[in-house]
Amino acid sequence: MIRVELRKLARRPRTWISLILLCALPIAVAIFLATTRIGTGGPAFLSAVLNNGTLFPAAALAIVLPLFLPVAVAVIGGDAVAGEASAGMLRYLLARPVGRTRLLVAKLFSLIVFVLVAVLVVVVSGYVVGVSLFPPQTGPASTAVVTSGSGPPLTPEQVLLRIGAAMLYVAFSMLGVGAIALFLSTITDSSLGATLGAIAALVASQLFVTLDAATSIRPYLPTRYWLAWIDFFREPILWRDIERGLGIQAVYVLVFLGLAWANFATKDVGS
Repeated sequence: MIRVELRKLARRPRTWISLILLCALPIAVAIFLATTRIGTGGPAFLSAVLNNGTLFPAAALAIVLPLFLPVAVAVIGGDAVAGEASAGMLRYLLARPVGRTRLLVAKLFSLIVFVLVAVLVVVVSGYVVGVSLFPPQTGPASTAVVTSGSGPPLTPEQVLLRIGAAMLYVAFSMLGVGAIALFLSTITDSSLGATLGAIAALVASQLFVTLDAATSIRPYLPTRYWLAWIDFFREPILWRDIERGLGIQAVYVLVFLGLAWANFATKDVGS
């Protein structure tokens, strides 16, 4: 069942279109940076990559995280079950001796694979473009990515390890999005409705994060600690927001996956 779902994921044009678009925006930013040599403002690390292109993968994550990456995950998650229902295939899938839980686990596994591949593709393409357009310069500036302004520069090995940690953090954060979209996909036969519902929840979260009147609920919003991975590039690493971000995402993943299973296991499938 998992192999079947992975093949479906690989054959769908929306999968490849999403991956291409995720790579296209950071590449466009890199070209503008290389052309103008202006890196002030914008997402973190844009100034630093002018001296060391190996840092551009981190900048690429910062570029796609606020909108493009969560939208791509919401599209895949929202289509997981609702897409089968709208195509009239869900009843036939459940008619086989696979079980609803097994089918839902297969859908979840394919979603996790997409998230990991999407983050990996962004980082790898960011690295290739970064080192091509911004060759590392010699001297201390080539490894200085400390954003606190007080710690020592990071070595290339430290940069590599911390980019890997940032990838895992971002991927886990996107699983929260995927869990919400997957749950909505089990309560509607419209993949577009499930996708838009997940995106609406994220937009609302982003709005409340910036709203002073919502201070009391801000620490519990799914998008509150999305950018906490930047603390991996401080020396020493600041773990407070990273740990809180992981904890909040774990709650969202467990709650919405539990709701998805509870609803799907008892759902009256008519299509």
